[in-house]
Amino acid sequence: MDNLVLAVAIIGVLGVGAQWLAWRLALPAIVLMAIAGLLAGPVFKILWPESYAPGGPAPMQLLFGDFFQPMIAIAVAVILFDGGLTLDFSEIAGLKRGVRRLVIPGVFIAWALGLAAAIWIGGLEPSVAALFAGIMVVTGPTVIIPLLRQSKLYQRPAALLKWEGIVNDPIGAMFAVLVYEVITFESAVGHARSTGELFASLLLSSLLAVMCGFALGRAAAALFNRGLVPEYLKAPVLLALVLAGFEFANLLQDEAGLVAVTTMGVTLANARLASINELRHFKESIATMLVSGVFVVLTANLTMETIEALGPQDFALITALLLIVRPLTVFLSTINAGLSWKERLLLGWIAPRGIVAVSVASLFGATLVEHFSAGSYLAADQQAIAAMIASSERLIPLTFAMVFITVVLHGFTIGPLARALGLAVTEQPGVLIVGASPWAAGLAAKLKEMEIPVTIADASWRRLQPARLADVPTYFGEILSEVTEHHLDLNRFGNLLAVSGNESYNALVCTDLAPELGRASINQLSAGAREDDDRRSVSYTLRGRTLFKSAPTLDELLSRHYAGWFYQKTRLTEEYPPDSYLKDLGKEYEIILVVRKRQIVFATKERPLTPEIGDIALAYLPKAANEGTQKPAPAAA
Repeated sequence: MDNLVLAVAIIGVLGVGAQWLAWRLALPAIVLMAIAGLLAGPVFKILWPESYAPGGPAPMQLLFGDFFQPMIAIAVAVILFDGGLTLDFSEIAGLKRGVRRLVIPGVFIAWALGLAAAIWIGGLEPSVAALFAGIMVVTGPTVIIPLLRQSKLYQRPAALLKWEGIVNDPIGAMFAVLVYEVITFESAVGHARSTGELFASLLLSSLLAVMCGFALGRAAAALFNRGLVPEYLKAPVLLALVLAGFEFANLLQDEAGLVAVTTMGVTLANARLASINELRHFKESIATMLVSGVFVVLTANLTMETIEALGPQDFALITALLLIVRPLTVFLSTINAGLSWKERLLLGWIAPRGIVAVSVASLFGATLVEHFSAGSYLAADQQAIAAMIASSERLIPLTFAMVFITVVLHGFTIGPLARALGLAVTEQPGVLIVGASPWAAGLAAKLKEMEIPVTIADASWRRLQPARLADVPTYFGEILSEVTEHHLDLNRFGNLLAVSGNESYNALVCTDLAPELGRASINQLSAGAREDDDRRSVSYTLRGRTLFKSAPTLDELLSRHYAGWFYQKTRLTEEYPPDSYLKDLGKEYEIILVVRKRQIVFATKERPLTPEIGDIALAYLPKAANEGTQKPAPAAA
């Protein structure tokens, strides 16, 4: 294929399509993206240019030309900034020591153990082994974030994995830069600097990169808080600052831009910026697109020669990194760090590598081969030179194999392992009811009776009294508070009912939690007979779906509650089909929800429910039906 626009379109469709398919099938998205890239690349050669020839430039590099490396670098910069933007220090209250240990001394332990494994098991030359071990320090947000989204971990282990992955990414890249500089320095002819000067230069450039990222983050926060940037320009200004900071730091030192953009993201995340959520959502959308595209591109860039270059020694090294180096690193670095043995066991297994590892290995692997092949070295031993070239050529296939194997293994095992250890949600997604009232307490009590997890949240202890008396789980606090994010695990819920007496508050709750739970699962009560163009009505773009077919208000539901309306659960079968069920309900009823294949579906005005055979339906019926005046539908056993 030589049509670049068509290639970009195919990459976008494959990447986003893999993420959508993963969502529909509840599979690890990163695995499907990798498979999509392999199928489009070395298997079917859909994305390979017609001029590609074995032994020449890699397919994607040939297709995109000089834009390939800058394109990947910019994508990685935005992805790391987006990751940093999610690192709020308040979410690791009680975990700071654990996070700090995973970074220091965790990074150095992982590098030392990885170096030993690469030399003794992998058979790499010591200098190349040090470079490979530095690259393997990283885990990365490009793979960790999709895994966390899919596995529904509890907050503590999720925060540990996320912080480690995002913070260690630039550190691992700088490790690789340091080792590369030392290798080329020691083998170069006529070098003018000492090794100590190399270390000092790298340390200084890293500190300058941190300062650059911090300064840009504080500057952006000041501009936004003082109203010097209009709302519609905030995201573009931020993106421009990210790219500027990334390139400026890279001019100081290769790969230092990764440090700068991560620091900038963390600075903004903790700057108490009023518009931070909108900026996060915008950056998350961009990062999702970039992760999809870059992962497809990098896996499509593989060739059969790269895959066939892997041998038993390479797989032995990968096995050692997975089963010895990573568990030992976590065990040693988290001694007395306040983590449970279950958390340490999960952390010791889950460490998928991602885009940063691949991009750094691709850059330095090819550069080292070119360096030693060009003759710019001091060593006269041709055998030693050949060994260095052979080890350098193994960097790229080894890294790709490590990325693909960890993505597949950890992608399919993180959920089952976390659930087995009690570190992830195991029950079916529940219902979060925001707004306590006697009617809400009655509905919650029925859901609890149906073994559907349910919690009622309200900022009033008095309003929560009916729910507490009904022995329903409650959350006392403001659902919109940042503190709530650290005390109420939203991963437990699949549906939201905003049922307070204030339409505007209900709409605000729906708008705030929609990115977490999805618009299709966000519901709120009707405000009455107001039209959308009524000046007293909240815009439909801010509201959730309107609960129940008849769209009753809270006052109407409370009237029904005090009039004796009751809830009735019914299982629909071939012997008792939906037609008979609806006929028996009579004229006055409200279908609340159906449980269909373990999924809870609420009736809304926009999407009235039609019960099907196999459903468990929950109806709301008047008191007359309970007294026998109206024939009730038979309740499920």
